[in-house]
Amino acid sequence: MLIELSLSLPLPFLWTTVAMITKKPSCFCLLVLFFVCFSININLSQGTDSITANQSLSGSRTIVSSGGTFELGFFKPGNSAKYYIGIWYKTVSPRTIVWVANRETPISDMNSVELKISEGNLVLTQSQVLIWSTSVNSKTSNSVVATLGYDGNLVLRDGSKHKSTEGFWQSFDHPTDTFFPGGKLSYDKRTKTKKILISWKNFEDPAPGLFSLELAMDPNGSHDCFLIRNRTVRYWTSGDWNSYHMMRQSYIINYTYFDNVNETYLTYSLYKPSTMSKLVMEVSGLLTAASWLENTKEWNQHWSLPKKQCEVYGYCGPFSICNQYSSPFYFCLPGFVESSEKDWNMKDYSGGCMRKNNLSCGNNPFLISLFF
Repeated sequence: MLIELSLSLPLPFLWTTVAMITKKPSCFCLLVLFFVCFSININLSQGTDSITANQSLSGSRTIVSSGGTFELGFFKPGNSAKYYIGIWYKTVSPRTIVWVANRETPISDMNSVELKISEGNLVLTQSQVLIWSTSVNSKTSNSVVATLGYDGNLVLRDGSKHKSTEGFWQSFDHPTDTFFPGGKLSYDKRTKTKKILISWKNFEDPAPGLFSLELAMDPNGSHDCFLIRNRTVRYWTSGDWNSYHMMRQSYIINYTYFDNVNETYLTYSLYKPSTMSKLVMEVSGLLTAASWLENTKEWNQHWSLPKKQCEVYGYCGPFSICNQYSSPFYFCLPGFVESSEKDWNMKDYSGGCMRKNNLSCGNNPFLISLFF
């Protein structure tokens, strides 16, 4: 939305003023010019859901999905000095980010930054230097538009065709930490590639973090889902989907698991589509599901996996202790301090703790071999 303008003059006063002004031709021309400009401002303030070849986003400009649920634009997480292109719920406060384009290539200076259509792609540039791109080969580069759908899916498509036409790139194929209704977590049996959720590094850095939600890569048909630390260590598994539903069904969310010759994928839908719901791979290593309660203006969490924070493998790092019943959960062993106070303040405990004082082993070879 480029301009927001409201006019709140009493109607009798407005018409009286019009009658007085129209007695003079020169004033009447000014009046016509005023209403033309006012009309233009109204149109601009209504915003749009698409970026076209002759339009770009910069500064505080955004696009808004049809229905007004989602918004795309530049944002700065927390107290970070870095900027990103992201999607968030427009009516939720504080802002809840659900997708990030340039999560590994942040912007440090907003001067000369543009999100625009170029050669058939949606690209983010700074002073004409490429920061991020959808990187697809398009045969309709002259008519490409990027549309933010009502479901939060950013789609690159042929603008000369109807919006319902399938696009050739979509953000649903590139999830970050949030699983959208209608999106997919999948394993492609043909290409051996996966769509997975990966947590943020910390609350101020959306770069890929330690924890992920992935589907089994078993070509023989294993129907497991895993929570994994550092892409290697599994610390939670659903078991076979046929015998145990990873995410219990509710009156709000309906989860479905599909398996065919080409792919295995998990998706979900909402019984009430107007409900704002999210499934997030958290910085804490927990997978959580929640819905927005409009009357209380807060997220209502339905469940978390694992059920206890201390069951998340390696979240607290070396030389630290997790106590489910303390606040905070994590603290250092006696004689140790946080290895990074800044990281701990952002609830990133992966660095663990370090000794307050170095060991004084001297050059004794026995002690060196004993401790090292």
